[in-house]
Amino acid sequence: MENYYLILVVILFALAVSDLIVGVSNDAVNFLNSAIGSKAAPKWIIFSVASLGVLVGATFSSGMMEVARKGIFHPDMFFFSEIMIIFLAVMITDVILLDMFNTFGLPTSTTVSIVFELLGSAVAVAIIKIKHLGGTVLDISQYINSDKALAIITGILLSVFIAFIVGAVVQYLSRLMFSFRYQRNLKYFAGLFGGMAISSITYFMIIKGAKGASFMTPEIIDFLKNNMFEILIYSFIGWTVVLQSLYWIFKIDIPKIIVLIGTFALAMAFAGNDLVNFIGVPLAGFESFKAWSASGAASPDAFNMTVLSGKVATPTYLLLIAGFIMIITLITSRKARSVITTTVNLSRQDEGEERFGSSIFSRLVVRGTININKRMRSLMPRSVNNFHQDRFSIDFQNFDETDPEKPAFDKIRASVNLIVASILISIGTSLKLPLSTTYVTFMVAMGTSLSDRAWNRESAVYRISGVFAVIGGWFLTALIAFSVSSIIALLISVGGEFTVFVFVAVALFMVIRTYSLFKKRTDKKNAEEIEVITEVDAADKVIEKCRKHVISTIIASNKIYSVCIESFLIEKRGHLKAGLELKNELNRKSKKLKNKVLNTISKLQKDDVDSGHFYVQVVDYQREVAHSLNFLVEPLSEHLENQHKPMVKQQVDELKLLVANIDEFFNFALYIIKEDKFDQIEELIDKRDLLMENLSKLEKSQIKRIKNNEVNTRNSVLFFNIITETKNLLLHSINLVKSHRDFITHTKEKQTD
Repeated sequence: MENYYLILVVILFALAVSDLIVGVSNDAVNFLNSAIGSKAAPKWIIFSVASLGVLVGATFSSGMMEVARKGIFHPDMFFFSEIMIIFLAVMITDVILLDMFNTFGLPTSTTVSIVFELLGSAVAVAIIKIKHLGGTVLDISQYINSDKALAIITGILLSVFIAFIVGAVVQYLSRLMFSFRYQRNLKYFAGLFGGMAISSITYFMIIKGAKGASFMTPEIIDFLKNNMFEILIYSFIGWTVVLQSLYWIFKIDIPKIIVLIGTFALAMAFAGNDLVNFIGVPLAGFESFKAWSASGAASPDAFNMTVLSGKVATPTYLLLIAGFIMIITLITSRKARSVITTTVNLSRQDEGEERFGSSIFSRLVVRGTININKRMRSLMPRSVNNFHQDRFSIDFQNFDETDPEKPAFDKIRASVNLIVASILISIGTSLKLPLSTTYVTFMVAMGTSLSDRAWNRESAVYRISGVFAVIGGWFLTALIAFSVSSIIALLISVGGEFTVFVFVAVALFMVIRTYSLFKKRTDKKNAEEIEVITEVDAADKVIEKCRKHVISTIIASNKIYSVCIESFLIEKRGHLKAGLELKNELNRKSKKLKNKVLNTISKLQKDDVDSGHFYVQVVDYQREVAHSLNFLVEPLSEHLENQHKPMVKQQVDELKLLVANIDEFFNFALYIIKEDKFDQIEELIDKRDLLMENLSKLEKSQIKRIKNNEVNTRNSVLFFNIITETKNLLLHSINLVKSHRDFITHTKEKQTD
């Protein structure tokens, strides 16, 4: 029996390592988004500063480990075997849940997940125990620390609104002070702004970090607490003088220093506060095992876990090991970058491709806000409106939309993000409110984005939808964490030892599976980013990329057309579904190319308007080709899915011949593009005209079948739709080839001038 529980402890620590990896991937957004979004420094410097903060914060985490032992439930009400079931259910759920959110690039709260997992598994085990003892559901209050859970939920709701509002107000005032051309105002306010910022961060570091450090003595903590005001005053004066002097003498970029120091502070707080979310449960399990073993390995079903009610110091070496694992993950995790990208994109200053769609609620919010803004502006004097407009006019030199290396926002906003988040988390901690660093940092970033007019009329509905999607994900985290952990705990309690290893295997499978999905999606996205963005830095490369896009469109169109019609004719739903996926992919790529038109045209010669015009035509016709295929394929799929009657034999023969002729047409078009045989476009047009004549004959044949009552209405509508969309496809394909020719020849001529 002792070996079995030793194996469970090993499993807990193995899950802890996995949880550290997925947890850091999720929470890295808390302290990296401001530095990375503002490009305050090269990434290796940002990650080095963050890594140092994580390592320092890990050693400060000992005082937070009590949450896992006694924060959510009363350990003295459970036996050793029951405690181990609770801890196993928590860790298995946590690994699966956080990995799932990371895979889809959504930030969530590790604090909420661990709390509700502890709550769910403890409730499940308590209910089983109450039922066994013949009690009632009302007895659950003896086992669960319900006040703590309620306080956390209240803290979440308050932090969401407070962080957003405070972030918006502080950013608004900061922008009025500095404007977007903040460099010219730094000579007056650099030291003052920096002194206030770093003093706030110092307060944050003391409140969130030093008090929980394993090496801090009570005397030092009392000194810090009793002299906090003096420390902050001296810090403010000292930093103000030092930073203003550095700016006057060496022109040091003060906002950059603030961002890096703030990144260190938040990284330290993350490790100090959230490390418990990843290793607190395994450490509690290890302490439970040691206490049970020391008792002479008494019956695990009778050994009471009162030992967890006391305070136990966590060995510093374990905290350092956890810190190094977090650092390695921070540097190497692609999922961490995915989560960071989500937050940065929702707060970036410029418009661009939006990840989230619009919703009715977001449209109502934007419409109402615009109306309120118009009324307020009408009540303001013109001079006030002009001043306000000047302070919020963007310096487009710093926000060049055509520059792929541009920052998502400037360092003033990044500094405000870090300062406000630090202060709010510090205040919450000093008041013993259970705040989530994820909630606070994310909502502050959204509030500052709003004040900076990053949510303009072109992007607001999408950004608001994204914010609500993320917030909804947080509350979904609580629901899933509670439900899944309680189910797992229940099944382990009923199923016994075998069930433990089944769920460990399931967790391992889920992590591997989601990693595979994430890798495929990331590789695909990276390939597209290289294709659309990084290669369009010169006119000759624009030409080459245009050629590749047109070739890709022609190949995809031919494949979609043939696969979908042939699959429809032989009623192969699986093959038709594959064709639908190809069609959706072509539609998505053509849409993305259209959204990137601005970036591409900007790489052409500035005085070359015609090349830009021809390129826009190329992209438009690619989009029209995708639309034609969409209107052709969707009715085929709907017809087959609804199990309607198939085509008659004569129609099948006609369509098979049509597919063969279309294949020949597209292959010839492909030859023209690949070999630059633009002089043969007239021959391609002749092929198009012959196909058009054939399509007219097919229409007449169908009309004869209608008159002879050989086909029904649904059949006729579908057949005519195939003919119509095939005509459109041919017309748009010819225009695509011709516009590509015009773009290539004109751009090359312009280069030689």
